[in-house]
Amino acid sequence: MTDPHAPGGAAAPRVVAVVVAWNRAELLGRCLDGLGAQTRRPDALVVIDNASTDESPHVAAEHPAVTEVVTMATNTGGAGGFASGIAVACNRYDADLVWIMDDDTVPGPGALQALLEVRDRYPRPPAVLASRADWHDGREHPMNTPRARVGASRERRRDAARVGCRQIRSASFVSILIDAQAIRAEGLPISDYFLWNDDFEYTTRLLRFREGLYVPASRVQHLTKTFGDTSADPGPRFYQEVRNKVWMFTRSPALAAWERLLYGGSTLRRWAATVKASSDRRILRKGLRAGLRDGLRHGPRSNARVLAGTPVEADVLAIEGDR
Repeated sequence: MTDPHAPGGAAAPRVVAVVVAWNRAELLGRCLDGLGAQTRRPDALVVIDNASTDESPHVAAEHPAVTEVVTMATNTGGAGGFASGIAVACNRYDADLVWIMDDDTVPGPGALQALLEVRDRYPRPPAVLASRADWHDGREHPMNTPRARVGASRERRRDAARVGCRQIRSASFVSILIDAQAIRAEGLPISDYFLWNDDFEYTTRLLRFREGLYVPASRVQHLTKTFGDTSADPGPRFYQEVRNKVWMFTRSPALAAWERLLYGGSTLRRWAATVKASSDRRILRKGLRAGLRDGLRHGPRSNARVLAGTPVEADVLAIEGDR
């Protein structure tokens, strides 16, 4: 397609949106409505249904904005869902840019257009552009606030400020636009994380040597049940938090050595605060012990192994082989 606003009539980037859905049919419908109402609509919309048992598959299949629904036989978690969706977007739809979000995200009508306008105006191609995510009441959701890039150069800070943005080091998977060239170079999110820290690991990996921008003009709602960050009492899921952080700090190439120390110290303080504030510290201590044990004993399996036999197996292999 040709964008009449692009310099010299250049071809506009092909944007493929990816939504990962699991058992939130009502919210999924609102998410898809928001995507269908964009002032600049995605060129394709892929829904990864993570073996939902509610009406989510029907909602996705019947929605006019949806291009394809990929139905997984088992729940692969947010990590597996996004790895699958990004692989499909790049391999089947030849995306230039992949716009990803959870099914409890409702994008405002100008969300995508604002991301693309910043990309057009910025002097260098950002690998990641992150929207502002608000809760029900309009407050910015602390769960989705991107981490600022420590040590960003004066030039890059100035360039970001000129387009109303700031430099970031990581972002959540709640409405980010990813350059497909970076995806093909770095691979996919790690499916074996299942949930928690998959977005932290993936976006820091993408952005270790590339630029990312927080774009507050791009607005979405993240309609979680409660307002808070990831330090809220996680219960048994604390196991994934601990195991995945250990995997990230010991095996991922996403962070420089000094960043491992910086974020590692922050993680230990957060873990201590989470356990202290918990209503059932026994469960969290159990998760801490098991997460440390499993995180140190073995690393995550490859996406080729985790997603073997699924509808996206060929797509994953096309993007990253068996690495």
